[in-house]
Amino acid sequence: MKKIKKIKININGKVKIFQNNITLFKIVKNLRIPLKKVAIELNHEIVDKKRLNKILLKNNDRIEIVHFIGGG
Repeated sequence: MKKIKKIKININGKVKIFQNNITLFKIVKNLRIPLKKVAIELNHEIVDKKRLNKILLKNNDRIEIVHFIGGG
């Protein structure tokens, strides 16, 4: 039986465990994040939301998700 490799991803300061070969899109979808209302940073670089499905995450990646808040 093959053991499924797990990776640790830091999301907004909290470490979460995911299966290996997970995309950034799957994590955003899993967390139910409204893409139109957030900015996503991966390892201190802003991510183009059109590329989320192409970005495979690695062990110890750091994701910051910032929600936009309206106001005046």
